[in-house]
Amino acid sequence: MSELALFGGPRTRTEPYPAWPVWDGRDIDAVTAVIRSGRWGGYPYPGPYTAEFARRFAELQGGGYAVPMANGTVTMEVALRAAGIGWGDEVIVPAYTFQATAAAVMAAGAIPVIVDIDPETYCIDPRRVEAAITPRTRAIIPVHLGAQMADMDAIMDIARRHSLVVVEDCAHAHGARWRGQGAGTIGDFGSFSLQSSKILTTGEGGVLLCRTAEMAARAASIIDCGRPHDDAGQLFTMGANYRMTELQAALGVVGLERFPEQARQREAMADYLEESLSEVPGVRLLRRDPRHTTRSFYRYIFAIDPDVFGAGHDLVCAALEAEGIPCWVGYPPMHRYDLFQPHLSRLPVPSAFPEYFAFDRMHLPEAERACEREAVWLDESVFRAGRQGIDDVVAALRKIQAHADDLRRMERMEEKRVR
Repeated sequence: MSELALFGGPRTRTEPYPAWPVWDGRDIDAVTAVIRSGRWGGYPYPGPYTAEFARRFAELQGGGYAVPMANGTVTMEVALRAAGIGWGDEVIVPAYTFQATAAAVMAAGAIPVIVDIDPETYCIDPRRVEAAITPRTRAIIPVHLGAQMADMDAIMDIARRHSLVVVEDCAHAHGARWRGQGAGTIGDFGSFSLQSSKILTTGEGGVLLCRTAEMAARAASIIDCGRPHDDAGQLFTMGANYRMTELQAALGVVGLERFPEQARQREAMADYLEESLSEVPGVRLLRRDPRHTTRSFYRYIFAIDPDVFGAGHDLVCAALEAEGIPCWVGYPPMHRYDLFQPHLSRLPVPSAFPEYFAFDRMHLPEAERACEREAVWLDESVFRAGRQGIDDVVAALRKIQAHADDLRRMERMEEKRVR
């Protein structure tokens, strides 16, 4: 019988990792205060907790004008609309990201142009960005993910030379810094998710950092049904109700109090993990860029060599889960992503520009390799369990790699079954 827990052997770790989200009496007190105030929703915008959360969030990231919103998808849509981007404009997005990055572009009426990733970081490849620019191109959405940041020096250089708007997708990068500058403050906009699993959460919610007060006023108007939010009170927009509620903002204010220590703990444990993972056969660490001066992450990504582990990441992740290590295979490549169905949207973009959505003819080899064979995503909870939590990850990986033949046999059996 195999020693792997996947086949009935003993688990490497029996103790659960820390739960998320973290909460205590401060959260209850904050929400209770909102309930007692009678001002639960987002109107008039911003409420006192929402304004306080916006101020503190901008301080955390080190700049920008923060506009809290209903979620971290509309943040990207609103950024594009505030910049005047819409029908027929092209917006370059990476193939490796949650479907919202591309869907938000379509919601603004624009065309998502999907490009491949850098295999050493899994972030958007600036060379692919440059090659994809056409006269229609208006914006780039680089995505920071997996303890990595996109090469913002290269992205901003491209954007300046081609007069493009940059919307940083920072859903995984609260607190991260590039050359000491906060994620989301480098481009024209920074989009952050506050969804329940994110490392700063309000249950649902998002926040958009804007480089200028003018763009922040336009964004605030768009999410507040078009009401003016400029100093003169004269800027109306075509808006909708995407406001953050006071209940959400109250949780965000308390979450910001905990966040710095949680982020420091995750970063320290990521450093410790890398010291050990580099010695595990078949594990490849993503490149650590020295310009990425502060790492903060939602989930940590590394790559496995399927030949050394005897199977692709699906089976390796299943084996890790069985050993008590919470992990995930990550997103599919955008052109093979069941959640991204532009032809079912009823929006006019796919029918008017079908050549952009010919996914059956699209080949993005680096994203396909990462998404379908290599990438392993470790849950953030692993990094809040001290050194023992990290040691158990490494021990589980060594155990799985040592029994690669067991996974190899299982993968072959699965391949025969499918055929």
